[in-house]
Formats: sequence, structure tokens, C-alpha cells
Amino acid sequence: MRSHMLAEIHEQPDSVLKTTLGVNVALKTNRFDPRKAVKAVLPRTRRIVIAASGTSRHAGLAGKFMLESLTRLPVEVDYASEYQHSPAHIGADTLVVVITQSGETADTLAALRRAKAAGATVIAISNVGDSTSMREADARIETQAGPEIAIPSTKTFTAQLAAFYLFSLWVARRTGVISRDRADSKVSDLLLLPGKLEAALALDTQCSEIAQRYFAFDDFIFAGCGIHYPIAMDGALKLKEVAYVHAEGYPLGEVRHGPLALVDDDEAVVLLATCDRCDPESVSRYGKILSEAREIKRRGGKIIAVVNGEDAVIASLADDLLRIPQASDLLLPILEIVPLQLLAYHIAVLRGNDVDRPRHLVKSVTSQASSGRA
Repeated sequence: MRSHMLAEIHEQPDSVLKTTLGVNVALKTNRFDPRKAVKAVLPRTRRIVIAASGTSRHAGLAGKFMLESLTRLPVEVDYASEYQHSPAHIGADTLVVVITQSGETADTLAALRRAKAAGATVIAISNVGDSTSMREADARIETQAGPEIAIPSTKTFTAQLAAFYLFSLWVARRTGVISRDRADSKVSDLLLLPGKLEAALALDTQCSEIAQRYFAFDDFIFAGCGIHYPIAMDGALKLKEVAYVHAEGYPLGEVRHGPLALVDDDEAVVLLATCDRCDPESVSRYGKILSEAREIKRRGGKIIAVVNGEDAVIASLADDLLRIPQASDLLLPILEIVPLQLLAYHIAVLRGNDVDRPRHLVKSVTSQASSGRA
């Protein structure tokens, strides 16, 4: 019988579409901000803080890039477990975003309550509309991923990314950074993602074949630049969660600051080597990716590269190639994570693991002593 995890990976086109339509309407009609608390605080907002745990924190890290790229506001991301104890200043000029799949994660709730007590305006992003986090926040953005039964978060993660993109556009529009027409055009780009996700899901068979070559490996490095390194981190987390192998996610430039010493023919390196050719910054980062790939090959490392479009250069360096459709740099992460989820799934199955219920983990961490998902 097909696992819940694999079924939920394949539900992502539908969950991203429903989230895009639902969140877009909620933002446009101001239903997400019933007391207009966020709208009131935006003119005096000096920074945005994101607090979350696990996969939700990786969505927050990607959200930081979306917000900073589209709004020009400074954004910080913290672990919810640390933020609740942080000495950092929180006040009326701070907008706090907490992210939790269940809306009941203990650390995230504690971070929300600390921010509220300090006078900050808090937005909750959750997949459960009537959860505690959603009730206690000043504003709420509900993802529309539907129930997620498997413990590893897959479809809720891509739904969170879509929601963050829309929220970033809303802030940019309300603060006058971008025009209505430009914002509408970017929403139209997001609406094309479900079809592109279907194409990314077609990599399932190829991911299964690649898994056959790597399931016995005990060490993996995942790396990406800019908004793509949080996706590398989540790809590594998925592999750790379900396959029980050592995997670490890094910003690409940090690989040379220690992890490169680990690279040999027993180390698999997963590179997010996508490029938005219309974005000069993305093109610049791509050059760094090629340089790093050459260094890894010189040391005998095995490279699995995620690319978009026809890319002969990286193809000449990679041992295995996973091609996803073209998209803008801020939307590529929603596509990139799919082959990484599929790769983790197939490696775990080959190692004989229960992918729906990884050992020691639970779906929602509802006490400080628990261990599991956010």
C-alpha cells in the first residue's frame, strides 16, 4: 500500500493551488487581519521577526528572502524554542510571524505569547484554522494543505512557502514598494506553480532509480545559495527524519568552511543548482555554484544536482541530474523541494524504514519535553 508520505507529496499541486486561492482572497478582503492590527502597524514597522521550529522554520528562512526581496524591510528568523528566551528587543515597531503546521506547537505558542506580552503585533501561519496559535494571534493566515497524516511535513511546507510569497506581496503593496499591476503579475506566476509541480512530481521514477545508487550512503551534504539554502536544509532534514542517515544542509559558501574536508567518494553532495536567467543576482550565484561543484568533483564527491531548464555545464559535473521546470528565483524553492522529498522517501523505503512514522518523532510537539514535528 502506498504510504501517506508519498500520497501527500503528490498532493502538493492541489494544496498549493488551494492555498494560493484561499490566502489571496483572505489578504485582498482583509479577512486575515480582522481587527486591522497588521494594517495599522505597517507604517511604523521597523523589522519583522519570524519564529518557528523544524520544517516550519525552513519555510520561515525562505520567507525571509521573499519578504526582504519584495518589501525591503529587515527580517530576522529565530528558533521558536530560543526566541521565547531571547533578550532581543520586541516592541510595538516589531511585526512577529509565527509558523506552525498544527498551531499547537509548545515552543511556537510560547514565542507568540512572549511577543504579544511585549506589545508586538503577531501573525500566525498554520494549517489548522481553529488552533490555539490562530486564536491568540492578531492576524492569521491559514494554509489549505488539508490534513497531513504522515509525520514528515511535505505538502504543508510548500503551502507555507506559497502563503509567505502572497503575504510578502501584500506587505510590499501596502507599503508602496510595488505597484498593484506588478503584484497581480506575481500572483499570476504563483498560479502557474501547480502545473509545474506536476512536472516536478514526474521525477518520482528517476528519484527511485537514483535512490538505488545512494541508499547505502551514510553521509550527505545538501547545499544551496540565497533563498535555496533553506530548501537544502529541509532536504537534509527529510533524509534524517525518514532514512536515519547523517545529512546536513548548508549555504553553499559555507561548504568550504569545514564540510569540504568530509568530501570523498563515500559522500553524496546534493546541490541546488537552479538559475533564474532573468535575475542578475541569481545568475551571479549560479557562477558560484559551478565553482563549488568543480571543487567537490576534484575531491571525488558524488554530486546530485537539481537544475532547471537545459543546463549542459552542470550536467557535465553532476553524477545525477534532476530537472525541474523554469520559475522565478523566489518561486523555484516550491519546485526544488519536491525531488528532495522524493529522494528521501525512496532512500528510506530501501533502508526498510516506516516513512509515515519515523522513530522518536510525533506530528505535533505539544510539550517542552516532547520530540518531533512543528
